[in-house]
Amino acid sequence: MATAELGDPAQAPIQSFDDLLQIFYESQQPQEAWKIGAEAEKFGVDAATGEPIGYDGERGVLRVLDALASEFDYAAGRESADGPIISLTRGAASVTLEPGAQLELSGSPMGDIHEVCAELRGHMAELGRISADMNLVWLGIGFHPLARQADLPWVPKQRYAIMREYLPTRGRRGVDMMRRTATVQANFDYADEQDAMRKLGVCLRISPIVNALFANSPFFEGKLAGKVSERGAVWLEMDPERSGMIAELAKKPRATYADYAEWALDAGMFFFKRDGRIVPNTGQTFRSFMRDGFQGERATIGDWQFHLNTLFPDARLKKTLEVRCCDSLPTRLTTGVPALFTGLLYDEQALAEAEDLSLSFDLEGLMRARVELVTHGIRAEFNGHSVRGLAEQLVEIARGGLARRAKLDAEGRDETIHLKPIAELLERGLMPADLLTEGLSSATPAELRAAVLERALV
Repeated sequence: MATAELGDPAQAPIQSFDDLLQIFYESQQPQEAWKIGAEAEKFGVDAATGEPIGYDGERGVLRVLDALASEFDYAAGRESADGPIISLTRGAASVTLEPGAQLELSGSPMGDIHEVCAELRGHMAELGRISADMNLVWLGIGFHPLARQADLPWVPKQRYAIMREYLPTRGRRGVDMMRRTATVQANFDYADEQDAMRKLGVCLRISPIVNALFANSPFFEGKLAGKVSERGAVWLEMDPERSGMIAELAKKPRATYADYAEWALDAGMFFFKRDGRIVPNTGQTFRSFMRDGFQGERATIGDWQFHLNTLFPDARLKKTLEVRCCDSLPTRLTTGVPALFTGLLYDEQALAEAEDLSLSFDLEGLMRARVELVTHGIRAEFNGHSVRGLAEQLVEIARGGLARRAKLDAEGRDETIHLKPIAELLERGLMPADLLTEGLSSATPAELRAAVLERALV
């Protein structure tokens, strides 16, 4: 790997294709060191009217960050020395802002789901205390149920300004993705190349089924959307070079780091940084940047690491394996996402069973069925398969994996307790979206708004 003679090794120029793979090799962890990291986004709104939170002002998200920093010992982060707060950190956890002022907790790496749950609930308790004084509540839902684009602020990160201009040229709903979607994500470690790519392949292939299982965004601008996952529908109209199921890779039972790097090389860039300044180069592929440079600058290791973080497939590889296919959820269901994937990925028997199941899918058929899946969720079918039946198999495999892990909480319960709420919904043939829309088929706008503010709370 190329190394800088002085200063940050990330500034070393890329000298060969092998340099691109080094981030993955350096991130490998022995199984005894594997951790779980969860990320959860939510929308802040006025508790009475549902009006979305602003960026600044007396009831803006900046005030929320300021209050969290002062009352709960977070360190504030800024893009420039005199700029506004755009993030908070405390230990290995961070609180950050998405483009439409969605608030995200990126949790600390934890040893089990019990610890993940405790951290999430602690964060929500802190946020609730701050928000009560401002008459704000937070919605755990995958697509903003009430707001139009014009109703939402823009968080003034330089990256977001560039994405705002570029992404709509690559897909009709790029700005919706940025400002009106929210998600629950989970991060996992990998032992070596085979382990990483095996896990990535499983996660990509099952992602439409998992999105259906956790579907939780049935509203659009104060009306029923006619879909169980409006967020899922948004992602079907995003930049195809940087999102989706990565079909070419998902089809390979034994993909490699090189396969992932080859895919990433052909995705368009947003920008790179030099000496503290932003250099936009939207649309240039990283392959072109590495070969031809841009405005006299050559690609560095740090540029590649940043580029990997600007790719948004259903599951992605960087220093961890990140799964990204789920709508945001209420707190009682949120830990079901990392619990499901922990059970599938961190137990060898479960991983083998999930791999066998996912490789049995007709991948082309599943991809063609994605519109049906975001519309009907677990009630959909593809190629004669019941999506509900496939979801039940995945949940049962994960349950077995979690039970064999035998990670107990203070009351002697294993991690399957975190899978129980979504499993109980599935047994009834329901999704989280069904709980939001029950009885609302003929609701007035006022009745629907009141139901959202009651039912979608984090």
